Amino acid sequence: MKTIQKILSGAFIILFITTTSAQYGNNGYGNRYGGSNRMSQMNSGMNQGSRQETKKEVPIELTVGKIMDNLKTELTLDELQVIAISNIMTESVKTQEVLIKKEGSQEDKLKEIQALSETTDLKIMYLLYKNQKEKYSKLIEERKKRMEMISERRGH
Repeated sequence: MKTIQKILSGAFIILFITTTSAQYGNNGYGNRYGGSNRMSQMNSGMNQGSRQETKKEVPIELTVGKIMDNLKTELTLDELQVIAISNIMTESVKTQEVLIKKEGSQEDKLKEIQALSETTDLKIMYLLYKNQKEKYSKLIEERKKRMEMISERRGH
């Protein structure tokens, strides 16, 4: 179950990271709202140190909370399921963060995160009732389609 959680959370994190970075390149300002490239380049060089300090990671609890809010409504989970799946998702998100930070190629990291996501999904499926499993399977398929679309946009 932990691996399913990890896989799911990994996929969600990747999805959020890619959409955020695509929308807010250059620290959220793109080309400084139409400012000249020369000025943007000068400022980016000068502010590089301060950017590193202002980068903040989203707390794991917040990420898991958003995922669980979605799953609660989509699957109508009972309280025991919420607690168990939250634990699985928390472990998955932690593992995914470690995988993202570790050295290696993006392709290798993506494969490991996908494996983690699959394992997390299996763990979650183990805790669900039959009707919930059907709904969760649909959610997994939708997530896979979104990931494929993102991959296609990047030209992979």
